Amino acid sequence: MSQQILNAIQSLNRAVADSPSAAKAVFRASTVSAGDDFSTDSTIRSFQIRNDEPADLGGSDTGPNPVEAVLAALGSCQAIVYRAYANALGLSLDRVEVETRGHLDIRGFLGDATVPAGFERVTFTTRVVSSEPAEKIEALARVVEQHCPVLDILKRPIAVTGAVKHVAPAAVLEVA
Repeated sequence: MSQQILNAIQSLNRAVADSPSAAKAVFRASTVSAGDDFSTDSTIRSFQIRNDEPADLGGSDTGPNPVEAVLAALGSCQAIVYRAYANALGLSLDRVEVETRGHLDIRGFLGDATVPAGFERVTFTTRVVSSEPAEKIEALARVVEQHCPVLDILKRPIAVTGAVKHVAPAAVLEVA
């Protein structure tokens, strides 16, 4: 068990218990596409992430594509939630491996209105390496399935709104 993880979870629980408004969080990412290709650069806190498309989809293959990034987010979230709840429950995990697959029909992206542009389905397999009894890991899995934020995002319809603001090139130069 990681004392650091346990301390962080306990501290977070205390903060929310003391002030329920502390439970509300807003996460941010900023993404820019400034070249003549499909690559994008996203900034998340102090981290830079490059996304691109593979060459067979017209990209330069300088990073994973956005749908692959969603799959990696699901796998990462699953592994993190396994670690968090295992620590909270006093369970020892040696390793958590998550294999994700997203099934997508490219015709939706290409403009076929009869086919969704996004995933038709997402599947994942989690491999938990642990000396804990199987029934404890199965109970942990049920908890993780209920509390993984990215899994919840993918499974539940949520409100998504957006806005487009047209900016003339001269206006961008004035700001810089």
